[in-house]
Amino acid sequence: MTQFNFKAIGTMWQIDIYENLQEAREAEIFSIIRNRIETFESHYSRFRDESIVTKISKVKVGDSTGDRTFVLPSDAEKMFNIYKYLYILTNGLFTPLIGGVLSDFGYDSKYSLQAKSEIEKAPTWDEVMEYNYPKLLIKKPALLDFGAAGKGYIIDIIGELFEENNINEYCIDAGGDIRHRNNNVIRVGLENPEDTNQVIGVCELGNESICGSAGNRRAWGTVNHIMNPKTLESSSEIIAVWVTAKNTMLADALTTCLFFVPASILTLHYQFEYILLRKDFSIEKSANFSGEFFS
Repeated sequence: MTQFNFKAIGTMWQIDIYENLQEAREAEIFSIIRNRIETFESHYSRFRDESIVTKISKVKVGDSTGDRTFVLPSDAEKMFNIYKYLYILTNGLFTPLIGGVLSDFGYDSKYSLQAKSEIEKAPTWDEVMEYNYPKLLIKKPALLDFGAAGKGYIIDIIGELFEENNINEYCIDAGGDIRHRNNNVIRVGLENPEDTNQVIGVCELGNESICGSAGNRRAWGTVNHIMNPKTLESSSEIIAVWVTAKNTMLADALTTCLFFVPASILTLHYQFEYILLRKDFSIEKSANFSGEFFS
């Protein structure tokens, strides 16, 4: 087995490739991984000056249409499409336009964690942009944030790069969000959101992805990164969600959606399994979720 361990996009990565790569091949693959993550982050991070996201936030209303029109990268279509569709399904609760709210609350480029005295609700999609891939017309400046699906998407991108390079059996784990491609089932621990040193359940994962989301990892003051764009409040009733799906971007996105909308809204459109933990430690899970909490 070949293993890579490194930090990127603010989290620790462990990648297991279920074959022994030669030294030169290992170096080549690792370079491909790091370069692809760097490219992705340089496009979509709201913390980087050169990113598309930062440029969108600096658009001026009086600029010409041409100056307010962005040609998106080739990898943008899948991510923008799922954001747009889930924005509609959740009535705007799942939105890339949460970036300004998070920044105003203190989750900003300087990680100040100091909220402004006045915080505005997130604008609507139609107020800010017209999306028709590959073009994005910005009507007024807004700070986008792709944290709810972006990590899952870059995990999928790396997995697809492996397969293009004839590496078909692997496990990519980025901060607990996992894409697994191997016939052997692995057991994934489910972290206790109230004690990160404790596992409170397990999920059996085979040839699919799992993502989890909880407010404990990025919380400050009275809020965390899972923010309702309309009420400007973080979820208090649900404290953790895990989703399994065929791809990691979908699993990642749906973990956020399930903090805000019932699973029944989402199961009409997507195939996935889930388990969620409420503040009283009661659970809700789909019938075929391949895991359980310990009693």
